[in-house]
Amino acid sequence: MTRRTVPRTDGHQLRRVVVVGNGMAGARAVEELCLRDPDVLVTVFGAEDRPAYNRVLLSDVLAGKRRHDEIALTAAPGRVVQRLGVAVVSVDRRTRTVTSSDGATTPYDALVLATGSTALVPPVQGIAGPDGRLLEGVHVFRTLDDCSAITAAAGSAKRAVVVGGGLLGLEAARGLLRHGLSVEVVHGAGHLMETQLDPTGGAVLRRAVEALGVGVHLGSFAAGVTGGRRVTGVRLADGRQVEADLVVLACGIRPQVHLARAAGLAVERAVLVDDLLRTDDPHVYAIGECAQHRGTVYGLVAPAWEQAAVLADLLTGRAAAYGGSKTITRLKAMDLELAAMGDTTPELADCRDDVEVLVFADPVRHVYKKVVVTAGVVTGAILLGDLSTAGPLTQAFDRATPLPAERLHLMFSGLGTATEVDPATLADDAVVCTCNQVSAGAVRSCSARTVAEVALATRATTGCGGCRSLVEGLLCPTPALERRTA
Repeated sequence: MTRRTVPRTDGHQLRRVVVVGNGMAGARAVEELCLRDPDVLVTVFGAEDRPAYNRVLLSDVLAGKRRHDEIALTAAPGRVVQRLGVAVVSVDRRTRTVTSSDGATTPYDALVLATGSTALVPPVQGIAGPDGRLLEGVHVFRTLDDCSAITAAAGSAKRAVVVGGGLLGLEAARGLLRHGLSVEVVHGAGHLMETQLDPTGGAVLRRAVEALGVGVHLGSFAAGVTGGRRVTGVRLADGRQVEADLVVLACGIRPQVHLARAAGLAVERAVLVDDLLRTDDPHVYAIGECAQHRGTVYGLVAPAWEQAAVLADLLTGRAAAYGGSKTITRLKAMDLELAAMGDTTPELADCRDDVEVLVFADPVRHVYKKVVVTAGVVTGAILLGDLSTAGPLTQAFDRATPLPAERLHLMFSGLGTATEVDPATLADDAVVCTCNQVSAGAVRSCSARTVAEVALATRATTGCGGCRSLVEGLLCPTPALERRTA
């Protein structure tokens, strides 16, 4: 069979694409490529021996809310060569080949590095043995295998310590609570989720976390792990001792760059790429958590998927460029809804003619809202515990539209009480799924009757899952309902 070559914007002919990494970035790149060109030859290597899955939903698996198979991503087309459980160990840029852990050599015309990140293991005394293996009872939280190991350990444990008070750590704590364990969180920063929240928001979240029965230790890093053959506790830098027979490390990630560095590519915090997502080798690209673009390394799924779409355009001859991503995070932290976007560092004291800061806090009801307006447009916002205005606020931030003089509508959907977003009131161009940039109109027009059908047609709900309730409200009514309401 004659196979068509794909014209590229740089004048070369592209036939063979090798993708290193079968995580959320790599799997999306493969999917986007195959959508654009059914004839391109794609080989994808995945170090894990299972098909691609949604890492954002691991906490639901740990909590027992979803099965392993319920977080699977769209299967790669049958024509894609998948090398699961096979890692790439070296890249020869001169011959344009990669060598894998099974000794095979695979040629490429374009190489895509989507190697992601690894879980950060802090340099804590006693945490690992001379062979580097973690002390029994200590686990990282990064993969489905990690979920299985933590779940098995939770069956015989009584007291758990989660090291890390970011989103992943709090979600791990929530999962362990559902297993009936006593749970405490240790966090070196002065407040929880400091990446998404300011100190006031972190304090409101802490109150909510403690109300669920989770102990919180802030402002002191884990300095040591106690125990002989098995962990018995965590010692903090300030001298406090927290007892535990299960320790979960959720204290950050580190871009996986050893393959790129060994290949002689330019690396800083991650692999350096330009606006065409190319490294300093024009035949090698990088996307996702292992890529550094204009000084930024994105740790969110939405930018990785934006990069995958741009890359697929470029590799199939379409004009495209990546100019960076506006970070809009929508998620749940300990069952509290949270939306965060842009720069939220300005405080009330920073208000001046061109900078406005609006703040509302109700710690008893676990609600906190903050909106930053610069030169008349929204440049940052936090909504914790009440997302009734998340839709219009996200739209105003994303489009940088000038605001009217009245600002309160950005924080409150009505007077006095917070209400849930009514999907029926959303304009068709309102973004419902920020991970995949799916609008309310796209959900309505796809004529789906189930969330699964919406996901298949538009990809909404396949990212962080935070838009699920809105999508359910936008579903077409069933025939039975239509008859009842006729």
